[in-house]
Amino acid sequence: MTILRLGNTNSSPSSYARHFLTTASTSDKPEQTPAPTMVIQKGTQGITLSQLDSYKDEFDADIKNRLAKLTISRESYSNALENRDVVVQHPPVFSHKLAIDAPITNQKVSGRCWIFAGLNMLRQSMMSEYKLEKLELSQPYLFFYDKMEKSNWFLENVLKTLDEDLDGRVVQYLLKDPVGDGGQWDMFVALIEKYGVVTKEAFTETFHTSNSREMDKLITAKLRDYAKKLRNAHAEGKKENELRAFKHDMLEEIHRIMVISLGHPPTKFNWTFYNKDKEFKEFRDLTPLGFYRDHVKQDCTQTVSLIHDPRNEYMKKYTVKYLGNVVGADDVHYINLGVADIKRYAAEVIKAGRPVWFGCDVGKFHSRDKGMMDTELHDYKVAFNFGFNMDKAERLQYGESLMTHAMVLTGVHIEDDKTVRWRIENSWGEDYGNKGYLIMTDRWFDEFVYQIVLEKRDIPDHVLDVLKQDAVVLPPWDPMGALAQ
Repeated sequence: MTILRLGNTNSSPSSYARHFLTTASTSDKPEQTPAPTMVIQKGTQGITLSQLDSYKDEFDADIKNRLAKLTISRESYSNALENRDVVVQHPPVFSHKLAIDAPITNQKVSGRCWIFAGLNMLRQSMMSEYKLEKLELSQPYLFFYDKMEKSNWFLENVLKTLDEDLDGRVVQYLLKDPVGDGGQWDMFVALIEKYGVVTKEAFTETFHTSNSREMDKLITAKLRDYAKKLRNAHAEGKKENELRAFKHDMLEEIHRIMVISLGHPPTKFNWTFYNKDKEFKEFRDLTPLGFYRDHVKQDCTQTVSLIHDPRNEYMKKYTVKYLGNVVGADDVHYINLGVADIKRYAAEVIKAGRPVWFGCDVGKFHSRDKGMMDTELHDYKVAFNFGFNMDKAERLQYGESLMTHAMVLTGVHIEDDKTVRWRIENSWGEDYGNKGYLIMTDRWFDEFVYQIVLEKRDIPDHVLDVLKQDAVVLPPWDPMGALAQ
């Protein structure tokens, strides 16, 4: 034990330091007054009652703390600490905005935002071409096949890791959330390239598409059970053909769950509608892939994901191990760029009249009521007398931030050739924000936007050349592998 004496022994310690102090005496004489000391012990140290008393004294000594307690204990942080000046400075007005305001969609109690954002982006050109006031493409259709494909993806990875330690980090990571609702852009592309697209009327919502937790838990329980069966069979010496026969039957059971919960997805459907001129239009016996090729008319394979990851080198190509959903599809790839480049490219696409899919950490400094995201929206310092000290790279390193949600950029406000704020189409229904839309300030973009998707024609050649590189492979648990949901 090391004893550290604090200054003049005749002075009394401050209330802040009091909980560290103890007495040490070399004599048993009661009349001796020991000097105050600080005890530094090796190992751990629990909280003491005197420590808590000192905190209370310090708290009560500041009248601002008492006022903050009276105010904030009655209200959520986001409402009580909302900076009204930020809201006033950023009205829902934009120098560049898409011509079409499509009806706001609602993913409800599910993590399908990446599918909603992808389909919301695709419908923009269709609404323009066919003069539509409204159009919604079927998210449940892709959701069905995503669950099937993720189940197959998981079982294939189980077969790849049969000799890995069950308690090892890789296998435990694979077992953690094998069939969650979330996803990324390249996973969306893999689905529509394989299964196509249908209208919402051709495959509508069920309870389990809008409230997916119960179904997800059921499928996850079965997949973990299957993983145990495959690993045990391998340990018993079963051959690969026997294991794959087991896998075939396992996927049949997952298919049964999906059809019972969602129904059979259509293989053919009719598309009928009235356009803005009240003209009746009809397209019969469409296949999902034919509809995608002939009516959506957007080749999503000609898109690129650009990320801003300040932990890693820019102008490099990255991928994440075990990230994906469709076996046999292209790997998930990113080009890492500085955030200024990403903003500039996104603004140019919006000025050209086209939307931009993007992924961000939506929960940070966000007001659902105001539909606003800004780094100064909530003033924690005025209430708690502290700020936050991590930059974007450090937040990724310490688990404080990662991509959690995907939406669509539909507008940008530019002043003096600088982007100021962005208009966002969300998928949380019309009761959220400004009738379903929200405002993101430029400084929030800097800190919490991680990914945008652009067509190759919108990206300079020297950036596209990065795709020719061998990808740097990030581990499965890297935050760049987070699924928007």
